[in-house]
Amino acid sequence: MATKPIFITGIGTGVGKSLVSAIITEALQADYWKPIQAGLDDGTDATTVQQYISNSNTTVHQEAYQLKMPASPHIAAAAENIVLEINTIQKAMPVTNNLFLVMEGAGGLMVPINQHQFIADVIKALNVPVILVSRNYLGSINHSLLTAMVCKQYNLPVIGWVFNDHYLHYEQEIVNWSGFPYIGSIPFTEQPNRQFVQEQATKIKERLIELL
Repeated sequence: MATKPIFITGIGTGVGKSLVSAIITEALQADYWKPIQAGLDDGTDATTVQQYISNSNTTVHQEAYQLKMPASPHIAAAAENIVLEINTIQKAMPVTNNLFLVMEGAGGLMVPINQHQFIADVIKALNVPVILVSRNYLGSINHSLLTAMVCKQYNLPVIGWVFNDHYLHYEQEIVNWSGFPYIGSIPFTEQPNRQFVQEQATKIKERLIELL
């Protein structure tokens, strides 16, 4: 049975992509892969996801690129005299026997990976469906709908929205305006841990599988 990849992207940086990636990985007992990691001082997102996972079926795979500077990937790569290439990412994509592979992007869709290409171009080249992560804050409607517009411009297949945190209850408006389905909403927690991830994974699993 062929592996079904899923790409997790967000409406910006710091919107909870790694937490949502862990929850989706746990829900599907999927493998996990972050193609580009920028910033190593505080650990990697792969390490964070690994710490949140309870099931024994998940394998966390090595990044295609590990960059030291916590900055936009094209800047972090330039600091190390590296040019990020989509074909390198394609070749590094893990081969797995798992039914699902959860892939986590860096920042949002229009984060540059080099002088000509963006995370959206990576998703397009990998030909994978997308889950969009939106965190509720003042201004997130605009950022969410701009993200939805980019998905449509790039003709990216979107599985749906996962909302993170609670500010105001306008998730359904974003769903309606974007035309992309609702997957679930993750409540705010001060200290995410395995138990929280497992609880949220159980909560969204049925809807997630329905949309897949």
